[in-house]
Amino acid sequence: MGCTHHAADLAHDTFERLLASRDALLGQPLGLQEPRAYLTTTAKRLLIDRARRELLERTYLAELERLAPELAQHPSPEQLLIAMQALEQICQALEGVSAKARAAFLLHYLEGHTHAYVAGQLKVSTKMVQKYLVQVLLHCHQRLA
Repeated sequence: MGCTHHAADLAHDTFERLLASRDALLGQPLGLQEPRAYLTTTAKRLLIDRARRELLERTYLAELERLAPELAQHPSPEQLLIAMQALEQICQALEGVSAKARAAFLLHYLEGHTHAYVAGQLKVSTKMVQKYLVQVLLHCHQRLA
């Protein structure tokens, strides 16, 4: 058992089961031939249940510990909400710019592509991509200020 508290809990649970089974029979006596054997069997079963529960808890905690590095990389619900609100603000701010300027901004800042890649996708020069990005940043600054 390990400690007196667990033994006391087990004794309490055993007698609680005894009383519950008596109450289930609507107050009629249990008619136990061997009350000590009944209590011992009940206590053994409760002890087995407790051991299974503790094994399950240890297994669950070990799995959580193993997954902790992965779980730490996932954003919390609060972080997701903040990110969603920021994206909504960006979407609203981008409503007033041209489609190509918006595409250049999204390709460069959100998807992380280079100016040359963005220029190739939009079929414009890299200089024009730079102008689009400056245009969008100034527009966002004015809208969000």
